[in-house]
Amino acid sequence: MAEQRITITIDENGKIDASTSGIKGEMCLSELQELLDDLDNLQSVKKTDEYFQQVKIKNKTILKVRQ
Repeated sequence: MAEQRITITIDENGKIDASTSGIKGEMCLSELQELLDDLDNLQSVKKTDEYFQQVKIKNKTILKVRQ
């Protein structure tokens, strides 16, 4: 699995810039929202190419065993 990273930068004026890498699809927004939940003055969201990539889910087989 690729490394998933959230980078947060706060400049000298208190402006927060947050970006993700290795997190695809809408999951990146939900992870950022959870991390930055207490901030109520979000000004803008810029979606990167990773946002528009589909998340690959591996199929899992569940076997039901009767006893």
